[in-house]
Amino acid sequence: MLSPIAWALIELDEIGYVLRKSKGLSQTALGSAIGVTFQQVQKYENGMNRVGASRLSDIARVLGVSVAVFFEEGDAAAREKTEAFSLLHAPAAVDLLRAFITIEDDQLRREVLALVRSAARMEQDQGA
Repeated sequence: MLSPIAWALIELDEIGYVLRKSKGLSQTALGSAIGVTFQQVQKYENGMNRVGASRLSDIARVLGVSVAVFFEEGDAAAREKTEAFSLLHAPAAVDLLRAFITIEDDQLRREVLALVRSAARMEQDQGA
């Protein structure tokens, strides 16, 4: 089992990216808000550089979350959440989700989901 600190690093990679995207912040905007370059934000999100406690506090403040969000225990629920967050790294995934949740009609949501699943199957079939 991973230590809480190891899980925090994973959580920072995944949650930090997703929170930044969900707030509509670019790496440049987040970097400016916390006093670093966008390249440094990239390194934090890719896990290439460690994040100090004060910088982590700054990131949490800008993203509007508690620092505790990044320090969840490495249990099954945390692993599942990390896996779900990793799916949101796909290009335009957050944009797609943001647009999807604005659809109020349940039937239309089901139809959009069916369309996306169909497109994914077609892509898989062409690649096979």
